[in-house]
Amino acid sequence: MISISRMQAPAISGRTRLFAVLGDPVQQVRAPEMLNPVFAELGLDAVLVPVHAPVAHLGEVVRGLQRAANVDGLLVTVPHKAAVREFAEVHSAAVRLAGGANALRRGPDGRWHAENFDGAGFVAGLVAAGHAPAGKRVTLLGAGGAGGAIAAALVTARVASLDVVDLDADRVGAVLARLAPHAGDRVRAGTPAAVRTSDLVVNATPLGLRATDPLPFDPAELSPGTIVADIIMKPRETRLLRTASALGLPVHHGDGMLSHQLRMYREFFELG
Repeated sequence: MISISRMQAPAISGRTRLFAVLGDPVQQVRAPEMLNPVFAELGLDAVLVPVHAPVAHLGEVVRGLQRAANVDGLLVTVPHKAAVREFAEVHSAAVRLAGGANALRRGPDGRWHAENFDGAGFVAGLVAAGHAPAGKRVTLLGAGGAGGAIAAALVTARVASLDVVDLDADRVGAVLARLAPHAGDRVRAGTPAAVRTSDLVVNATPLGLRATDPLPFDPAELSPGTIVADIIMKPRETRLLRTASALGLPVHHGDGMLSHQLRMYREFFELG
């Protein structure tokens, strides 16, 4: 894993290559403070900036950036991970399995390539923290872009079972349809009560981005030793993790998902 250093202001020139991270909202993103030091370490004249792309104008924003000749790549966060697939001509196997993308790059031929590192980064973070998911009973709350990617990676990591919970039954159905050929009956549509019998519970919903958000589930319902993971990166200590920790439950922070993707980004964007 690449270490995260204190961000230094990049020197911008007329030759600087541009990368953008798209979200709505975008204030919570941590990718710029993690990747810009990597650019500096590698001696690259490049910078990653946050771009607030409202849902209603996503197409205009993406197409505009793609037409800018010095934009080499895009990172994508909530709620755009499923929608950005239509702006890439080439989809990886991970994108097809997850149903969304979190990175796009311009190829030498001008075509845009979509990739998804969310699931692989999340599982790598769990393993590094001593919470390898293999053989565990898992409940995943949230079947959106990040949730779909995490579900696919957990299946690949050989979890014993995976309950997918979301208020949108169609989104759950889409995740199950993509994973059924690979997981069979190990993956199923779950209910909130599934957390009570889980070894690992993952919050892949946006609940926790704001201090006023309700908890996605009540950690008091969990069995002792159940791992509570949140994919929200800012704030790092979400209300869910604070509550679970106060109950003596092991917790896993969201920033691990991104920090373990840095090597993958380097390879995908051919940064050296």
